[in-house]
Amino acid sequence: MDENGGAHNAIGATGERYRALPGTLYVVATPLGNLRDTTLRALDILGSVDVIAAEDTRVTGVLLRHYGIAARPLALHEHNEIARADEIVAMLNAGRSVAVVSDAGTPGVSDPGARLVRRVRDAGLPVVPIPGASAAIAAFSTAGLAAERFVFLGFLPAAVKAQRELLAAASHLPFALIIYEAPHRVRATVARIGETLGGDRTLVIAREITKKFETIARMTLAEGPGWFAADPNHGKGEFVLLVDAPLQTEDAMAGRQWDARRLLAALVTELSPARAARVAAAATGLPRESLYAQALSLKEGRG
Repeated sequence: MDENGGAHNAIGATGERYRALPGTLYVVATPLGNLRDTTLRALDILGSVDVIAAEDTRVTGVLLRHYGIAARPLALHEHNEIARADEIVAMLNAGRSVAVVSDAGTPGVSDPGARLVRRVRDAGLPVVPIPGASAAIAAFSTAGLAAERFVFLGFLPAAVKAQRELLAAASHLPFALIIYEAPHRVRATVARIGETLGGDRTLVIAREITKKFETIARMTLAEGPGWFAADPNHGKGEFVLLVDAPLQTEDAMAGRQWDARRLLAALVTELSPARAARVAAAATGLPRESLYAQALSLKEGRG
């Protein structure tokens, strides 16, 4: 039995069509730009729920009409999400089923939906994901980065100071960074990332994912402004920016490991191994798991 009552994993397991269950909220991923990326399960749910809550009813209406779904969507966007969440909880308590969709991709991922989901869960009602398109995952899968892990930053803050602070906080993490950006800000954002992180890190610009003019270009951060300047069309569309993890030389890594060990040796005299590892990981950017193992060894006198 799962949190949602245990029924959802079994329904449709052999390929039959799904039907929305009463009193359930479905978080439905929709295509980024290519309607053929709609999943069969998404169509089942959108075609059987009582209510579809959409970020933009006009955008969702195109998808619904294409697949012959007659429902008229209800608007749920960043400006009315909190108020609309109470309405939807009342609908669910009355036994109606609801699907929430954004304009493209997965609701709640840099799109409206998260506050609704939290309100529904707080009310003790089931929430079921209907997975599908995600611009971040699609871009990462085709970027060919060295980093095996990533940190999703979404859209950077509007204020330049806040942008720089966020980028600086993430600059030493041993992970790739994934950033969403709009066309009117993308040039300035790429330049600012290069100023903050350094021009030698690898940048992949994924533009218009799944659409007619899809572009995936790889370069250094220093080359980013020139790429946009080379063709006016490069600045059009929706963007995912991927920045690879910092370059690490063997000497630099060895130095960081030594510094971390000295730091841990001091920390474990005052803190538990777990807390010492957390502090050292935050200070050095090294993996907490390996630092925890070292801290245990030092605490037990084996180091």
